[in-house]
Amino acid sequence: MGASRDSAAAGHLSRRLFFYNGGVLRQKRLRAILRASGYQLRIGFPKPDDQVMVWGRSPYAARGEAIAAKYGAGLVRLEDAFLRSIHPGRSGEPPLGLLIDPEGVHFDSATPSRIERLLATAPLDDNAILQRARDGIARLQASNLSKYNNFDPDLPPPPPGYVLVIDQTRGDASIIHGGGSEAMFREMLAVARIENPGAPILIKTHPETRDGHRAGHYDGESGDANTQICDAPISPWALLEGAIAVYTVSSLMGYEAILAGHKPRVFGQPFYAGWGLTQDENPIARRERKLTRAQIFAVSHILAPTWFSPCEGRICSFEEAVDHLEAEVRAWREDRAGYDMGEMSLWKRAHLRQFFGRHGPVRFGTSADPFRPYLCWASRLSDAQAEGAVKLEDGFLRSRGLGADLIAPISLIRDHSGIYYDPTQPSDLEALIAREPPPGGRARAERLIARLRETRLSKYNLGGDIPDLPEGHLVLVSGQVEDDASIRLGAGTICTNAMLLAKARAENPNAIILFKPHPDVEAGLRPGLLSDEDALKHADVVLHKCDPVALIDAVDEVWTMTSLLGFEALLRGKVVTTTGAPFYAGWGLTRDLGDVPARRTARPDLVQMAYAALIAYPRYRDPVSGLPCSVEVAVERLAAGSLPRPGMFNRSLAKLQGVFASYAWVWRNQR
Repeated sequence: MGASRDSAAAGHLSRRLFFYNGGVLRQKRLRAILRASGYQLRIGFPKPDDQVMVWGRSPYAARGEAIAAKYGAGLVRLEDAFLRSIHPGRSGEPPLGLLIDPEGVHFDSATPSRIERLLATAPLDDNAILQRARDGIARLQASNLSKYNNFDPDLPPPPPGYVLVIDQTRGDASIIHGGGSEAMFREMLAVARIENPGAPILIKTHPETRDGHRAGHYDGESGDANTQICDAPISPWALLEGAIAVYTVSSLMGYEAILAGHKPRVFGQPFYAGWGLTQDENPIARRERKLTRAQIFAVSHILAPTWFSPCEGRICSFEEAVDHLEAEVRAWREDRAGYDMGEMSLWKRAHLRQFFGRHGPVRFGTSADPFRPYLCWASRLSDAQAEGAVKLEDGFLRSRGLGADLIAPISLIRDHSGIYYDPTQPSDLEALIAREPPPGGRARAERLIARLRETRLSKYNLGGDIPDLPEGHLVLVSGQVEDDASIRLGAGTICTNAMLLAKARAENPNAIILFKPHPDVEAGLRPGLLSDEDALKHADVVLHKCDPVALIDAVDEVWTMTSLLGFEALLRGKVVTTTGAPFYAGWGLTRDLGDVPARRTARPDLVQMAYAALIAYPRYRDPVSGLPCSVEVAVERLAAGSLPRPGMFNRSLAKLQGVFASYAWVWRNQR
């Protein structure tokens, strides 16, 4: 079968990879993964130090096998990695990673594969790798991720106490080459009934059977009084949690049963059988090593696969692949019913369709459909609309440029409970802040905080220099848009920039007060301008168009009513005083002078809050690839500045909107 992939990477084999299946030309992602792995795809006839690519044990593999044998070339077999996509591959969705195997194929028990060699011989005692594996198992369970993910995590399984029998598709290569047969499925069901007399038996249908792609081995005639076909899109992890025993021939769900704590009865010879974690009906003599769940997962998901970042077009780690899959699956789960949207500015509509319309229709200006969520900008919801609506807002890492400049956001927030800037009612963010992050979440949030500090990113990332600042105890006071919803709903008694400055001076008579106006106000796009003359009644310096992150780094503490700049200061280790009730106040991380909600009784640390606010709460869309993406990809796009810029029309329209907003603000305040 040729040298190992590890040897090929070391240069013992050419990186030229020949293929003889026209499907490769249609699969853009497949070619991208192979090229990112260093392979040079070729058509023609190989030399002895070249390699020939075939897909697993597919019917078309014989062509490549014959040519490799004729010319003495190496043979590389490809298969999907064990976290693939939302829908099965037959739906046309590309894979997230590959198993690139010059030794065999993982489901063919007749000969060893690269996975089997690693399981049998690799020194699987590295604590760092094993901890990554333990975190990975827990993360897949917590996020409800599997190989295919077109199931509903909220769909309840049957009452616990059933025996789970796992069906597979007829004629699947993992059965034919994995020691299985059609008769084995009949035998498996009979054994399950004999060994569990009187227990309910649940036959789990394969996703491809459920989607109508391929038939399974069981149908309505397979049941009896105690046997039920389960073809509902229930989470595999939920089904495994309620099972008292698991039976499989060679399904990957049998492997997930191991990860969920079961010791499944295995009738075929899949890659995970024979290592002491299964009850094997047909053991493989050469597999003698005893492994733990973490060790086998370290091989199957961390060491053996080649994972790919679709947004960045590069090979990535297992954890980065999960980051991306979480983003893709979250978008599908939240958006698949589509949306009715109302009260949306015309310039936002195309972007909202791109953001939320990949999996279901987005309709503007229509009456609410009871089967579709009603999504509306939070600040434009009337009281009548608010009931049951999903509130929409910009995320906390938004763009390079102002929203009022009509620059589309890289992140958006959907909130079913309330909205983060309204302390008068609970929000989804509050619940997330009070909750411990999922496995691996803390380390991820710590890395994110460090990266934000390193890249000096904030919400708008406008840049700008800062002048030389006076020496002394520096207090930065953050100006805000005075008609902003966060001020109206959360500022309390101190609700203007002048009042905030006066309070900061009264509490810090000997400090040097630095006042930074809000960029929307400075740009003339939103009302609330405080003249320098009025600001200098309490401030020592007024800082126009300065980089907020550079200012945060330079000062000793930050004062704000409800500004996000207070949260950005917390991320950078600064003392923050709030006079209102922003989402980050009331948790023990800030000095609170305003009335914060009494319900905020949890005491999260900064890492927990950062995970909630920057990872769990927002959704991100990569402006380059157009795909849902992780916060890490968003941060790199913002840091690199690789974002589309609006044209002059947007700027002119933004100015016009600012004029109308200013007139409306003056009119309201003069009534």
